[in-house]
Amino acid sequence: MTKPFRFGLQSYAADTPDDWRNQARRAEAMGFGTFSVADHVIGPGPALTATNHPIQNVAAIPAMAVAIEATSTINIGARVFCTDYRQPVMFAKELATLDFFSEGRLEIGLGAGWLQGEYEAMGVPWDRAGIRLDRMEETLGLIRAHLGDGQIDVAGEHVNATGFEGVPKPAKGMPPIMIGGGAQRVLGIAGREADIVSLNFNNSSGKIGPSGVGSSTAELTAQKIEWVKAGVSERSDGRGLDDIEIEIGAYFTVVTDQREATLAKMAPMFALEPEQLAEHPHALIGSVDAICEQLQSRRDAYGISYVTFGQSTAEAVAPIVERLAGT
Repeated sequence: MTKPFRFGLQSYAADTPDDWRNQARRAEAMGFGTFSVADHVIGPGPALTATNHPIQNVAAIPAMAVAIEATSTINIGARVFCTDYRQPVMFAKELATLDFFSEGRLEIGLGAGWLQGEYEAMGVPWDRAGIRLDRMEETLGLIRAHLGDGQIDVAGEHVNATGFEGVPKPAKGMPPIMIGGGAQRVLGIAGREADIVSLNFNNSSGKIGPSGVGSSTAELTAQKIEWVKAGVSERSDGRGLDDIEIEIGAYFTVVTDQREATLAKMAPMFALEPEQLAEHPHALIGSVDAICEQLQSRRDAYGISYVTFGQSTAEAVAPIVERLAGT
């Protein structure tokens, strides 16, 4: 079954409080299904410079709360929360509260964390990937218990909570869970547990760079889908691959009539050949017509129906969203 297209808009920063509200309102008016923020903390300085990561000047949870109040229909999410940055019970309470105030428009995005320099700058222990993923899984269990019925009784290696009921309860049932990542285990977990699987780079290097981009070529994305399918085969709820959404960040989006020249200019930045960048699932380069064709082709090839654009491309991709959303 072919899923209809849904589009998200992600922003990292706001010039003023009203700018942030207006970004959310504009995304809603343009037909985006979700307005989201990332979850990064540190500001300018040598620690951030070493990661090659852009500055996020607003904290995720309060920024989401402001976006909720500024809008009425669009989903609000984080793509994705780093579970290591928060005490799990407090995190679950904050998510429940966001869902309460949004009246059921919350998307819960979870990840195991990857930006090593940020961890170190914040004084957060940088455990090996397996431990971070264990903690993410236990945090997800706690969130579901908090948002579910009855008393919480969670006893894990990393997350423990018992003897109370989580409140407030979800406005419209359990909010959709997105799990994002680019390596085999996290995508297996996502296939097994998530409503939305977010395909990303394999960021095991702990920073942004060509190795991460190179981990998400067309061929390697096909491998990632196989990892997702393996996770789906282990689901306990009976849902199949057609019952979940596959999402991807269109990080390299350029709407242009000079496609070949743009590919030739951009590809060396990522240690790729132009032909590789043209097929790269995180890249959408070309005219509106060409990009629409690329999206439809990739939906056929990988099942990707949910695409998130960066705020800087919002106006350029508006005709694409208008044409394809819901189809």
